[in-house]
Amino acid sequence: MTWTGAPEALPTARIAALAPSLQPSEQRVAETIAADVARAIDMTAQELAAVAGVGRASVVRTAQSLGYEGYPQLRVALAREGVATAAPAEALEGSLGVVQAAIDRFSRALPHASAGLTEASVDAFVRALDEGRRVIVSANGLSAPLGYDVALRLASAGRPVEYMPDALAQRIAAGQLRAGDVLLAISGSGSSGATIAAVEAALQGGATALALTAFSRSPLVSRATVALVVPSPVQSFQNELLQTSRAGMALVIEALVEALAAHRGPRAHDARDAMLAAISDSLRE
Repeated sequence: MTWTGAPEALPTARIAALAPSLQPSEQRVAETIAADVARAIDMTAQELAAVAGVGRASVVRTAQSLGYEGYPQLRVALAREGVATAAPAEALEGSLGVVQAAIDRFSRALPHASAGLTEASVDAFVRALDEGRRVIVSANGLSAPLGYDVALRLASAGRPVEYMPDALAQRIAAGQLRAGDVLLAISGSGSSGATIAAVEAALQGGATALALTAFSRSPLVSRATVALVVPSPVQSFQNELLQTSRAGMALVIEALVEALAAHRGPRAHDARDAMLAAISDSLRE
């Protein structure tokens, strides 16, 4: 399996989405590239292999797994990314410098957020959300706040969903879904045991399983009916574990709800009018 997202996706976005599922030697190549893109541009396949501690064939296989014909094509794509990506601002010292660096790192990774999306997958995702008779959200761990967020946002667009913070409750509810129902599973790693259990329970009853995750070849993607992949803003699986970020996924969720609202048309407009009326009633001077 190779890259199946947008053909214009930057190489580092592809690495972020695919790295955990690459072969160990390919992972070393991918992480060597991501650690210093400018250096990788100037290296031949043999030189890159030597730095990564692998054979030249592993470099070629890595390029192909990332969706390129070979290493020369990957090298050209890296050069294009180097031109397209703005240099980071000079960081300040102290805590403010750390904050500034984190924000700058995310802003440079922001174009990656939609790299794994295709028109067909987004359309299928939105249609399933709109047409589902019953929609349950499963999100646990660091992805749990996204479950609550998407439930509120979908309700504001006239698409009520159910979200229970307890993992066991999610699994029990998912087991009650049938054909025509939908489970929306959100897991950054795509490997959350609780979320995967809910997906399997939903599929067993004939429901549709929608997935939102950061990694293309994760267990969640392999089980989902429709999966949307939002690459992590950090450039390696190790950093994803240490610096877990759901900011990109939160942004895509907001955009998906807007797409759903556009798809629903007057129904979403009426729902949002009712929401604004309720907000107005709750405000006090």
